[in-house]
Amino acid sequence: MDIADVKRELSSDEKVLESAFKLETLYKKYKVLLWGVAVAVVLFFVGRSALDALQQAKLAEANEAFLTLQEKPDNAEALATLEAKNPALFELFSYAQAVKSEDVKQLRVLQKSQNFVISDLSSYSANTLERKPATSQLYKEMALLNEAYLALKVGNTQEAQRKLEGIGQRSVAKNIATLLQHATLKVK
Repeated sequence: MDIADVKRELSSDEKVLESAFKLETLYKKYKVLLWGVAVAVVLFFVGRSALDALQQAKLAEANEAFLTLQEKPDNAEALATLEAKNPALFELFSYAQAVKSEDVKQLRVLQKSQNFVISDLSSYSANTLERKPATSQLYKEMALLNEAYLALKVGNTQEAQRKLEGIGQRSVAKNIATLLQHATLKVK
């Protein structure tokens, strides 16, 4: 080993030591910030895990209440639990029960729901049960069939024809619409 090699080794050792001192200086300067960020990251993940666990527990309680209601639909405790823990599922259950029991009053209440599907279905079902013209975005063709039938019932064949023409060729309801159109021919 000659002097040039020794100088290079000392020079590289000095650079390592210099970097270590710079790192230590930076650490001392930003120690509070670094620890704060580390604690914030840990708290974020712990908090997120806790919220996920609470959400899972809430859903589990709602599911238990729903299963209880499947067996005993009039269980007040299960109804209250379901309403508190999962309002959307509560509305769906209420809709199913109202349709099953033909409870127009409950359907009218559900018609004001924030959930578009429940609101639309409740409105359609209530109007259908009351034998009134029903509009629905989800049951568009069925609503047109219902309106055509009601028009035929009062003898308004032109209105019935107009409603039936609104049902597309690819619709599942087209066969029924065709039968009703034949009925309008016989009424004339």
